[in-house]
Amino acid sequence: MSDRTITLKVNGEAQTCAPDTSLPKFLADLGLNPRLVAVEYNGEILHRQFWETTTMGTGDILEIVTIVGGG
Repeated sequence: MSDRTITLKVNGEAQTCAPDTSLPKFLADLGLNPRLVAVEYNGEILHRQFWETTTMGTGDILEIVTIVGGG
């Protein structure tokens, strides 16, 4: 990662990434499968149609929930 990083909060914990990292790339960097998660971005459920155009910024707050199947 470059010397330039931003800090955001993910599920209550501080995380860092490069400025303007897209949400799908950020999820991949966390080792998450974007098809298996739901994301709340700054207090709002973020619909998938907006993921590609959403970039991470300093102070953003994400809540990421993994979808688990089973019975």
